[in-house]
Amino acid sequence: MVIAEIRIKTLGELLDQVTPPEPDPATGRRRDSGVYRGMSDARWPLLTSLDQLGGVNPPHTKAGLEEHLLRNFIRYSRPHLPQHPINEWELLITAQHHGMPTRLLDWSYSPLVAAHFATVNGQEQSDRVVWRLDWRMVHRKFGLRELALLTDDLQRVFKQDERADEPFTPWALFQRDRAQRGFACMIEPPSLDARIVTQFATFTLCSEKRQSFDGFLSHHGLEAALTKFIIPAGETARIRDQLDLAGVDERLIFPDLDGVAARMRRYYS
Repeated sequence: MVIAEIRIKTLGELLDQVTPPEPDPATGRRRDSGVYRGMSDARWPLLTSLDQLGGVNPPHTKAGLEEHLLRNFIRYSRPHLPQHPINEWELLITAQHHGMPTRLLDWSYSPLVAAHFATVNGQEQSDRVVWRLDWRMVHRKFGLRELALLTDDLQRVFKQDERADEPFTPWALFQRDRAQRGFACMIEPPSLDARIVTQFATFTLCSEKRQSFDGFLSHHGLEAALTKFIIPAGETARIRDQLDLAGVDERLIFPDLDGVAARMRRYYS
């Protein structure tokens, strides 16, 4: 099985593709349960910031530094944290949110937010992509409830895989033997700041850090959990203009002065 690819030329086509054809029997609403990630080159695999730390050709060359990165973030970040994270998983999310390389992968509940990230920057001749992940299918595969996990849930859900006297922390994950049962799950972050809220942000966490996320899912027979909505290079400007018309721009995605400046810079360029 291969990952499905669907080419779209307008924002309306993207919305039509992700809107369920029939209402959900329980809610009566046509609401998609997937999450989305926009990228400026459709050829790229799903690599985390940790995967890319040493470059992407080849990737994964700095995977062994993961624990050192978090230790040093803890060491130097405390004076800048408005409040101390409630646990180490929240600290890891904070580090990811501020740009430190981690094994977490960013997603959004909004296909429009993903389309924004797909259509800014990048090479003019490159096809763009909005990835869709059926995270519930992933949870079913790994024996997890079809419920997005909070950071407090991780200890309860994965405790059974660890020694009874050792909590399941990021450190326990870092030191896992690769022969242990692999997993992937979705984590909903706490509302650390306005950007997480306005971007409808969520993350996937994977036990594997030496393989792309799409490669990991394919290895476990989960190609059907992914869909690639390809935006042809020649249609990128049209979809970008449609996003601007709908108000999905830097001022929405980054609700601060950085967002205002980024919107002006792109618009007037």
